[in-house]
Amino acid sequence: MSNLEGQVAVITGASSGIGRAVALDLHDAGMKLVLTGRREERLKELSARTGGSPFIAADIMDLELPARLLQRALDEFGQCDVVFNNAGIIHVGSIAQIDLETVTEMVRVNVDAAFRLTYVALRHFLSAGSGHLINTSSILGTKVRPTAGAYAGTKYAIEALSEALRIELAGTGIKISCIEPGLVTTELHRHWEVPPKKALNIQEPLQPEDIARCVRFLLQQPEHVRIPRMMVLPGEQLL
Repeated sequence: MSNLEGQVAVITGASSGIGRAVALDLHDAGMKLVLTGRREERLKELSARTGGSPFIAADIMDLELPARLLQRALDEFGQCDVVFNNAGIIHVGSIAQIDLETVTEMVRVNVDAAFRLTYVALRHFLSAGSGHLINTSSILGTKVRPTAGAYAGTKYAIEALSEALRIELAGTGIKISCIEPGLVTTELHRHWEVPPKKALNIQEPLQPEDIARCVRFLLQQPEHVRIPRMMVLPGEQLL
């Protein structure tokens, strides 16, 4: 397993859920962090938990944010080795019920913003000769279910981009991975009338810390190893 001590990671969606858990885990592994999310107070708390990690409180749809995050890593630490492209939202609903404005917002966050950060990160990694981009996809980046087609479409887009980039980067020192969680207990579903745990009859969903361990596993592989996709499911999940 590769030693992560002293490497630098940019983490989006860090103020809660998977992003926060990954930040704490990578800090424990000795990595230096640059954090971003919308909720400044939560980022301040996470910064304090991770040794004073620098952070930028901003909307992921800010067109200048990817460049600002990269520059912050370079200014603070002189390098950027990992980008965890994790910020995302979910909206689902039937044809008759789904709000089209929330769908287009989801596309801007899950596709537009994620694509922008992907290309900014990879251009830097190409100039540096190494780096690892991890995109948060979903089991719904590989499958679909009724009412969730729009969300699945945003994650299919991430999967397609990541695979094309993996091929383009073959033979370089740059790695790209998609992590594909099943149901995880986070705030992502906090506004749902029927929690997905109940709707899917899953008594023990994944926890953000489960995904964090998987992210660390991806990052600790030897230089010659590539893991383009990692699906992680609770034991009860059928889809």
